[in-house]
Amino acid sequence: MVAHGTPLNRLVAVDNGSTDGTREYLATLPLGGRIQNTQNLGCGVAWNQGALALQSEWTIIMNNDVLVSPLWIENLLSTAEKLGAKVISPALIEGPLDYDFNHFAAEATQKMQGVHRLGGRHAVCLAIHESVWMDVGYFQPVPKLLGFEDTLFFNELSKSKIMTAMTGASWLHHYGSITQTAMKQERGLNAKDGLANRYNYKLLSQSWLERKINKLNRKAQEKMWRTNEVAQYDMSIHGLRENGEFRWI
Repeated sequence: MVAHGTPLNRLVAVDNGSTDGTREYLATLPLGGRIQNTQNLGCGVAWNQGALALQSEWTIIMNNDVLVSPLWIENLLSTAEKLGAKVISPALIEGPLDYDFNHFAAEATQKMQGVHRLGGRHAVCLAIHESVWMDVGYFQPVPKLLGFEDTLFFNELSKSKIMTAMTGASWLHHYGSITQTAMKQERGLNAKDGLANRYNYKLLSQSWLERKINKLNRKAQEKMWRTNEVAQYDMSIHGLRENGEFRWI
């Protein structure tokens, strides 16, 4: 964000109990706010703290393990307003940074700026309009949810029929779940183990069949998006970096 001129006075950094020098680094930046939790209070608590600390028409919630591209905010919000979306996520590449992201992002933004997945979204980065807080509320501030907060929030968006989107007009690189990987190691879990409580799904108040159908529909929609994008552009707006190559998803 520093490299691309993102206005840091509009950025609130929420530190969820780090012990590795992060706080000392954040103290050197002209941020709009710093919130230092004494322990990891979970995503929902931290996201709410940041959103409430610097309220605005649009709030962007994003992970700590991402890189941004030039004009990422401007392109993201202008696209949301053009589409009429109240929640929007940028396109992203996930995995190791073994390629020139700045060069890639410049070309991808130009090529894919008119590509949108209406109904798409992801929790790596979310631009949320202020009306959403009033319509569905904030994130559930329960630390033991351990990453299930986004699923619950998306479920509320769907129930309220709030339009979401993912756009190729703005790009991020996401290294991928660095914090959750560390938390799994702290708890003695394997990389493939789920971090969240296995019974969190009960909070959705959905039957097994309803959850199954929703998942199948979501996977089918993602496949259709990917197939159409790759057929037309030879790429999609969501990719994985594996063995030095892009895999489009």
